Amino acid sequence: MSDASIQSSRTEQYIGDKRVPSIAPPNRAWPREELEEMVRRWLQGNVEAEKGGGDWTEHITRFYTEDAVYSWNIGPNEEFTAKGRKEIGDIALGYQMKGFEDWEYPYHDIIIDEKRGTVIGFWRQNSPYKREDGSPIYIEGIGGSWFEYGGNYQWKWQRDFFDLGNAQACFFELAGLGKLNPVVKEKIHRKARGGLLPGHRRLRPNPTFGEKLRNFVAIVRIAVSGK
Repeated sequence: MSDASIQSSRTEQYIGDKRVPSIAPPNRAWPREELEEMVRRWLQGNVEAEKGGGDWTEHITRFYTEDAVYSWNIGPNEEFTAKGRKEIGDIALGYQMKGFEDWEYPYHDIIIDEKRGTVIGFWRQNSPYKREDGSPIYIEGIGGSWFEYGGNYQWKWQRDFFDLGNAQACFFELAGLGKLNPVVKEKIHRKARGGLLPGHRRLRPNPTFGEKLRNFVAIVRIAVSGK
């Protein structure tokens, strides 16, 4: 294998079925001003989507190239991937956001790398609900999106990341308070029965009951005895 082939294999990774660059080498440089304008338009589109009753498809789809890929991970055995602008609009921004029309996702920091043409944005996931003491309910931890710019004020790909454990804890609390949207309840019910939501795929088979029991017993033993 040539040195170039070795370098290529080391500096690429898969997101869904699409090969995308990892940290090095640079993808493509873009003018800083163009990337800043892209971010400005993107953030404005997010604000418009939230003000427009959570219609993300209408306000956000235009910011993706025709062949863009949008993905995120849902634990060790499951991944979401939408391929192409239409699928992103229909599934990632459409179906996946149903039941969350009143939620807000404010960005609180943006990092732009014009030498690589990439952007990382950090955001929160705020529910519209409050506890009896008046404190807001939101998903703890950090969430964000990693983008590659594709020109023409559109993203080439987007990879989201969030704290899955804190997201689950938030949904458990909302369920206990009777505040889960009916559409979200139906999605949870579908997943609990072993079904895959649109755009989801298995990374590997789910552990068997025997494997889950073995792992649980092992953790309990460690918690009790430290061994």
